[in-house]
Amino acid sequence: MPTAAWTRGPPHLPRRKAMTVTLADVAARARVSPATVSRVLNGNYPVAASTRERVLRAVDELDYVLNGPASSLAAATSDLVGILVNDIADPFFGIMAGAAQTEIGGQEGTGRAGGEKLAVVCNTGGSPERELTYLTLLQRQRAAAVILTGGALEDPDHIAAMTAKLNRLADAGTTVVLCGRPPLPGSDAVVASLAFDNRGGGRRLTEHLLTLGHRRIGYVAGPVERTTTRHRLEGHRAAMAAAGLGGDAAEQERLTVHGPYDRRSGYDATLELLRRDPDLTAVVAANDTVALGACAALRDQGLRIPHDISVAGFDDLPFSVDAVPALTTVRLPLFEAGARAGRLAM
Repeated sequence: MPTAAWTRGPPHLPRRKAMTVTLADVAARARVSPATVSRVLNGNYPVAASTRERVLRAVDELDYVLNGPASSLAAATSDLVGILVNDIADPFFGIMAGAAQTEIGGQEGTGRAGGEKLAVVCNTGGSPERELTYLTLLQRQRAAAVILTGGALEDPDHIAAMTAKLNRLADAGTTVVLCGRPPLPGSDAVVASLAFDNRGGGRRLTEHLLTLGHRRIGYVAGPVERTTTRHRLEGHRAAMAAAGLGGDAAEQERLTVHGPYDRRSGYDATLELLRRDPDLTAVVAANDTVALGACAALRDQGLRIPHDISVAGFDDLPFSVDAVPALTTVRLPLFEAGARAGRLAM
């Protein structure tokens, strides 16, 4: 099986001490009195909905710590570590989160609180808004560390918001680790970026299929806006181009179908690829879960794997070895990356 490498990012740089945000700062931003801010936050006095919304928006923009004791300790950190995942039910994220949590919680199982920390898994569902919300909540809890897993959203506004949020977390003393996602441009808040070589893995996988004689290869890609999707697809297309099979942009798009990283997407996208080109001899899937859907679609069409058409995946998730026939895939060091992220968070 091809193996994709992973790399560590630049060392953490010292950051300036965070400025404490006061109730008066929130009041000034919301254009209300400090008493009104207090009423909104305490919830013990009726306040107009528009005023309440303005106050809460100011609280979020300034990252105001809601309670007094925590505010006085804003520069300190707790024993909490947040692990952000897109989908905890997806083994890709579950393996990394589990390995990180083992390192963070301690492996001795003594039941006594020593140097261990409490790991909390935050399931974003792939929502950029939830990602930012969880980071805000973790900052208010003075989290000791935050681990962000999986590919990043390629949206300029979200990148800018994430950069600002992570810088604020680092200013407050929170350790920030990226696991399985590329470095964030324009930010020195990250202690380490454990990024998988998705381009290299995608290229080696397609090169493997080419050595087997395949020339008409369809590609079931992940969501368009994700870094993981783009990097794996770029690797695939680089291999095809090097073999003189890249085609023009229109041909590349014809043999590529995008969708979520789930089984249903693999099933539907494979049927669409067969409709576009019935002579395909191989299908490359965005990940192993998508590949299972592709296999199901091919079987339902009466095609034999690999006699009539081959299927390849990515990630080497635990179930891939139990597929019939066993799935050709790219192995990512998910457990090792998660464990190292957990150690860095400590």
